Amino acid sequence: MSFDADNLYGLLPEVYRASDAEVGSPLRELLSIIAEQVGVIEDDLEQLYDDMFVETCAEWVVPYIGDLIGARGAGFGGAVSQRAQVVNTLAYRRRKGTLATLEQLARDVTGWPAHAVEFFRVLDSTQNVNHGQPRGLRSPELRCWEPLERANGPFDGLAHNADVRRIGRGLHNIPNIGIYVWRLRAYPLRMSPPRRIDDRRYFFDPVGVNQPLFTRPEPEPDITHLVEPINAPVPISRRVLHEYPHLYYGPGKSILVSTLMNGERQDVVPGPGQKLEDLITVSDLSDLRDEDDNVIGWANMPQRTIAIDPVLGRLAFPSDASPPKDPRVTYRYGFAADMGGGEYDRAESLDVAPAPVRRVRREPGAGLSHPSVGDALDALKVNGVLNSGVVEITDNGRYGEMLQIETAHPRSTSTGRVEVRLEVRAANRRRPSLILDEELRISGPDAEVTLDGLLIGGRGIRVTGGVRLIRISHCTLVPGLSLSPDGKPESGATPSLIVESENTTVVVDRCILGGLRVSSTARVRISDSIVDATDENNVAYAAPDDDSGSGGPLSIEDSTVIGKVHTRLLSAASNTIFLSPVVADHRQEACVRFSYLPLAFQVSSAYRCRPESAREAVRVRPLFTSLRYADPGYCQLSPLCAAEIRQGAHDEAEMGAFHDLYQPQREANLRAGLEEYLRFGMEAGVFYAS
Repeated sequence: MSFDADNLYGLLPEVYRASDAEVGSPLRELLSIIAEQVGVIEDDLEQLYDDMFVETCAEWVVPYIGDLIGARGAGFGGAVSQRAQVVNTLAYRRRKGTLATLEQLARDVTGWPAHAVEFFRVLDSTQNVNHGQPRGLRSPELRCWEPLERANGPFDGLAHNADVRRIGRGLHNIPNIGIYVWRLRAYPLRMSPPRRIDDRRYFFDPVGVNQPLFTRPEPEPDITHLVEPINAPVPISRRVLHEYPHLYYGPGKSILVSTLMNGERQDVVPGPGQKLEDLITVSDLSDLRDEDDNVIGWANMPQRTIAIDPVLGRLAFPSDASPPKDPRVTYRYGFAADMGGGEYDRAESLDVAPAPVRRVRREPGAGLSHPSVGDALDALKVNGVLNSGVVEITDNGRYGEMLQIETAHPRSTSTGRVEVRLEVRAANRRRPSLILDEELRISGPDAEVTLDGLLIGGRGIRVTGGVRLIRISHCTLVPGLSLSPDGKPESGATPSLIVESENTTVVVDRCILGGLRVSSTARVRISDSIVDATDENNVAYAAPDDDSGSGGPLSIEDSTVIGKVHTRLLSAASNTIFLSPVVADHRQEACVRFSYLPLAFQVSSAYRCRPESAREAVRVRPLFTSLRYADPGYCQLSPLCAAEIRQGAHDEAEMGAFHDLYQPQREANLRAGLEEYLRFGMEAGVFYAS
């Protein structure tokens, strides 16, 4: 800023400044306000200059610049910036008609990894004796494993019969081009303690469930390179990992194992004169069962090497060596959005207010960090009473805890009443696991408690004792509290969160959690979250002491609810999927809008909700990729789901927890942009690879 308050004040004659000082400097205060507004104008003028260039302009300007050069499909940004598409439009036109251009266009428009396929290249044809086509054989070569492994997917190289139907209904025809996009992302989890079964058997997932390991997408070497399996977030099969271990295992790759040796952490990687195959093997570590179908162990347990099963996400150490000390794993798991905690940017949700911060880290050499969350909470106590502060876990560790959070009473000072504000959180881009040995009780008169970025399992949370505000952000409260290896909840009907205190406000944002039990005077606001009672017949929301009683007033938007809901007042509901009946005691207030409600609902007026009639009910019922927690496609709408659900939100995005991904708009933008860059006579279809 060219002019601040001191500069403007210094321009005044000394006589005016002296007079102003004698009466308390009101002129100086006025000039400070003027300087602030001058700064706003200067910033706006600088931004106006930046808005002339697509690289530096504000996001809202991008479609206007795109319109100047005729960029198609750049009208709606949604969750994805259209800046890259506008920047590269001229480059697209120079290379139009090529597969590399179509792939890059799909990535720039949708923000999803993409792969383009010319289906005429994989059509079988009559062979000419003089011009043989080895790749066009009608019968696949059974000795070649990789084409069979990739069959019926984006990288299918087998020959197919021609399908004369239009693209979308059919695939393999001469004018057809397929654009495969991956909606799922491969989220990293680095240096995480695997879930221990015994001294030699572990699950990669910290909760202890079977979970497929995903590929860490490698950057493409140049712009003309077509996407290969190593460049896409795809699950890793056993055969692929066995044949290409160097592509998927090692530092900076998709999978890495480390242990403590001589007090120092060391990665399990080949040393001088060693081969990776001497340390790591790929095995099917499925369950072994007896005659009564009881699990008695794992199959193919190794003797000399470490065994990895990427399909089940299991890890086994050799029997001929001593048990590993404190193993850690680095891997990637699949999910659709930044929700439930993870190694993504959560900086906007972190409280930066000045407060004592006690950091937690169990790894050796952690310095001044505390070894457990309980120790960090004790460090915030004054005279044995828990005061305001922040407990921040700085690693991806697994913490088994017995916690009770009871904050001090608010105190009065000369500047006013001071309330206790306590936050237990993961550091940004971290996802630690907090496995509770007993129920976590939170209490404290007029206290404000925040949980951020944590995966909490084992037991639920109970709020008592007059807590004023409980905020849960980017957390996973495991539905069912704990899970069997195949993902079945062990306590499916048990709620994850019980709020017994009166007049408490509960704010849930971008979370995955089980059922809620809320007192009638508490108020709950849920956004961009999944509430999963593990079964449609279980209760997702009700009173604390009676599943048939009504919970406190509920406001919910952009969420998915699996289970019955009984609330005293559904104060607002928007863009939400309720899979089970919803009952509100007071039906004269508020409104439910642009949501899926079973016809048995008993709420206030429903505006533009589905289904609208019994005839429509079967057709528009939401279809999901999976409703099993820990599946990569958990609560993701299936491509076969009715358009009334996939485009039924108020802004024509999808209903449910993934509304803010704007998937219909991304696809529409891509289809609009493809028309310009296809060769004459070709047709393109968009297909979801995940």
